[in-house]
Amino acid sequence: MSNLLWKSLVVSPAVLGATLLVSTTAIAAPSTTTEVSAAKQPGVTEVTQQSETLAQTTIDQVNRYSNEGNQNNSQSQVTSVSQFSDVQPTDWAFQALQSLVERYGCIAGYPNSTYRGNRALTRYEFAAGLNACLDRVNELIATATADLVTKQDLATLQRLQEEFSAELATLRGRVDSLEARTAELEANQFSTTTKLVGEAVFAVSDAFGGNTGDNNNTVFQDRVRLDLQTSFTGRDVLHTRLAAGNAQAFALTDNAGNVIGPGDAEGRQTFQVGAGAGNNSVRIDRLTYEVPIGPAQVYIAASGGRHSQYAAVNNPYFFDGTDDGGNGALSTFASESPIYRIGGGAGIAINLPLGKGGGILGRTSITGGYLASEANTPVLGTGLTEGNYAALGQLNFSVGDRLALAATYVHGYSAGGFLFDSGSTSDGTLGSITVGTRQANTLQGGASTNSYGVSAAFRPSDKLSISGFISYHDITGFGAGDDYNAWSYGAGVALVDFGKQGNVLGLFAGVEPYSRNRPIFAGTGNDVPYHFEGFYKYRVSDNVSITPGVIWLTSPDQNSDNDDAFIGTLRTTFTF
Repeated sequence: MSNLLWKSLVVSPAVLGATLLVSTTAIAAPSTTTEVSAAKQPGVTEVTQQSETLAQTTIDQVNRYSNEGNQNNSQSQVTSVSQFSDVQPTDWAFQALQSLVERYGCIAGYPNSTYRGNRALTRYEFAAGLNACLDRVNELIATATADLVTKQDLATLQRLQEEFSAELATLRGRVDSLEARTAELEANQFSTTTKLVGEAVFAVSDAFGGNTGDNNNTVFQDRVRLDLQTSFTGRDVLHTRLAAGNAQAFALTDNAGNVIGPGDAEGRQTFQVGAGAGNNSVRIDRLTYEVPIGPAQVYIAASGGRHSQYAAVNNPYFFDGTDDGGNGALSTFASESPIYRIGGGAGIAINLPLGKGGGILGRTSITGGYLASEANTPVLGTGLTEGNYAALGQLNFSVGDRLALAATYVHGYSAGGFLFDSGSTSDGTLGSITVGTRQANTLQGGASTNSYGVSAAFRPSDKLSISGFISYHDITGFGAGDDYNAWSYGAGVALVDFGKQGNVLGLFAGVEPYSRNRPIFAGTGNDVPYHFEGFYKYRVSDNVSITPGVIWLTSPDQNSDNDDAFIGTLRTTFTF
């Protein structure tokens, strides 16, 4: 009890500090925004008081455009409100320019190359049209067709230039500035085809409850991912993702003080997957290419491929769209159905729509994929076809736009190790086991597996999402007494925009993959290991979120004699 109290005191300052930070940010944000907006638009209040005509809109646009280009360039600023007085259709300048437009076709953007409805123009609108006519006349002169330009028109243009010299100078200055900025961006850009999408996770976490609490300490862990997303056609995407981290899962302990395992991943959190060796060393954890071919979407993985990268998992707000990302549920179990964690690595997948949609069953499609975890190894018994693999088939369909359903089948082969390992090989690059008990995970030797699952996501309203899954796994071992079955199921409720836009309150309950009555685990436990989880993602800004949450595990190692385990986490996620 004293240890539990001490750990609570250790974690409490971090939670309190984060709460104060969030509150201060939320309070300060409105006033800061107002001050910045005012600083970027000098003189706006004065102009508003002087005019509420169409010219006011032009003033705001010109000032914003000028300030974006160069806030310190005073010569490009408008210094007199009178410069924006309207040019009426009855003015000589309006009629002169209209005549030039009709004769030389200067302004192709308007119907019939004329001003629409003979409406009044601001002086800057007029100057833009005049500049277009000057460019057109210069083009005619340069192409030796000067005889098409009369002396009278040249005289009219000269007079118009003198009348609107200030507006022309401002517009041309802005164009020059924009071209210079564009040239600078092109010269210094990282790539014309690639953008960087990054995520960094900071997490303060601890485990409580009996011997599990006594044998774990409060930790501060991290994981970072840098995803280079390259598109060559605008419709395809090449993911080259670099990852590093130092996160490790807590060691659950039985009542005898023994660490449960190997092959146990109950309570593993998403940021504890993909951390590599756990020493912040950088590696490539995803190299995939997605491209549409006709109506089909094709997915090719060279390394780090996961079924959840190409197949719909139907678990919104718990699965954040990137495999084990930092903006969804805390645990790997609540993030997606365990069926998607059977196998991984390199391979190919395709998603093909069926029919034209519409009707009751809309957006129906079929998904098929094949991933091999030893595809890069040429040794006999490994490689793309003879090593560990998992082949997935899934039928997806929806009922209206509120209900999505999927039926999934995965057939796999493993030479030994663990079932729910997301394609981890002996180097443990994906963090070894990702979900479930050791009774459900441990494969004594070679085994063939057949897994069946269904998932559903229901959205009664824009503020509420309900999702769930169930999976059954039939394992046929090639050794004596190595046949067994495993089950898993879970359901979650997400309250969207809870307390503030962008926030999510998530509650999840279920049973991590478990198996009963396996001979090699005789004398351990046959109880059902329930998993309960609650988290609240607080959106500090578009790029920062703070997520406190708790994971409660009953009957660790499928043994009700073992004390329940509790994992408390304060996760901060930065996206950029």
